[in-house]
Amino acid sequence: MTSADIAPSRRFAQLQPCACAGRRGFLKGLSATTLGLAASAASAAAPASPWRIDVHHHFLPPLFARTAAERGLLNPALKSLSVGRSLEEMDRNGVASAVLSIPSPGAGFGDVALSRAVARDANDHAARLAADHAGRFGMFATLTLPDVDGSLAEAAYALDVLKADGVQMWTSYGDFWLGDPRLTPLLEELNRRKAVVYTHPTAANCCARLVPEAPITMIEYGTDTTRTIASLVLSGATSRYPDIRWIFSHAGGTMPFLLERFVLQGELQSKTPAGAARIPNGVLYELKRLYFDTAQSANANALGPLTKIVPNTHILLGSDYPYRQVADNVKGLAGCGLFDRAALRAIERGNAASLLPRLG
Repeated sequence: MTSADIAPSRRFAQLQPCACAGRRGFLKGLSATTLGLAASAASAAAPASPWRIDVHHHFLPPLFARTAAERGLLNPALKSLSVGRSLEEMDRNGVASAVLSIPSPGAGFGDVALSRAVARDANDHAARLAADHAGRFGMFATLTLPDVDGSLAEAAYALDVLKADGVQMWTSYGDFWLGDPRLTPLLEELNRRKAVVYTHPTAANCCARLVPEAPITMIEYGTDTTRTIASLVLSGATSRYPDIRWIFSHAGGTMPFLLERFVLQGELQSKTPAGAARIPNGVLYELKRLYFDTAQSANANALGPLTKIVPNTHILLGSDYPYRQVADNVKGLAGCGLFDRAALRAIERGNAASLLPRLG
């Protein structure tokens, strides 16, 4: 019980001097008590040293910003984004490090030369931010997909020269998803490097305007995440390239809800020799090896089903800043009732530190 919990009359009685004390002793006691309460309140209000790691944090590279704005593709939420705003948001919410990734639409502007220029500018800019603010920023490198040759070159530059923490891929590229054979050379190389691949959802050509009342971020982002997980697992890509560490946004989209259908499809596929060879360890084994962030999903309804599939060690704090505030995620995780203190600490830092050792 603190002094704030004691009835006013009792608090006053506790402050009375003994009969032998004078007015000076009483005032001294009152002053000490008041200072103690003030110090306690100040300590409670002061933010702790930042320690969290946010794996889903957007930034605004210069050439991307200019190119997207010229085409009317720059989300209004990004227009005032700056490194200063990111650092302020991180400090307010105990985030020690944020892993930077390019916002939608990434480098894919329909022109190979332009896409390569946008990707290189984004990666150089992220590396400068990481160098200028030591320990505060990591980076997931921007690739030039669906340009595979350019992506191979950019991945090598980003990982070898800039020391990127991983690469970013979108969940789909127009009309194909990440298990598509067109990406085989890139996946082979990323597997050789044991790379971390962070994926961000987008809308495929098929489905951008299906429900006029619902923006694509509301339904399609989660659904496209599910499609690309299905593509990778059922095509056998996760089995063929076991050393790629995949991170999927938004708690895996609708995949946890559709788990029974995923498993059933894997069982049906395994009835043929070719199908069995693609997923020799089964669908559930592959799903359990994936990583997921908590962006826009820090609630029991989204994370509850996910925790039935993957261990807590495969869940990572992700804020989706600036589209959502970091505080939304921190409060949601703390209040969802799914994690004890140790698990919460791991989700907010330890799991990412193990996956991305430069930030650990």
